[in-house]
Amino acid sequence: MTSNRSYLIRALYEWIIDNGKTPYLVVSTADPQVQVPRGYIEEGKIVFDISPEACRGLHLEIDRIVFTATFIGEPMQIYIPPQSVIAIYAKENGEGMLFSDDMLDVIDAPSDTDDDEPKPPRRNKPSLKLVK
Repeated sequence: MTSNRSYLIRALYEWIIDNGKTPYLVVSTADPQVQVPRGYIEEGKIVFDISPEACRGLHLEIDRIVFTATFIGEPMQIYIPPQSVIAIYAKENGEGMLFSDDMLDVIDAPSDTDDDEPKPPRRNKPSLKLVK
């Protein structure tokens, strides 16, 4: 399965906009594919206002986030792989989602074994229990 991160980013963006708030995107600049203005990077991160008023041509795609933003009067094309997004949140109240490096993109399906012994939960990762 593909990563769920891009879907969550898109859904949260729409939720923030629908509630009349300003969506901010926090991006890690460690990936060499990230194309952002280097002069605005602080501690390996950059924050963007991705509201319709602040950027043009926003495309929240499965494999990339692209838009045009203006910096010191100069338009610049921004390119961000979704895996580089650290968080998306509403500026006004901070509601949104923080993505962690160990976040699971795929939830394990139950196995076909007849093993009745419960397996210990994984450390530092979410776990689900099937309730019938």
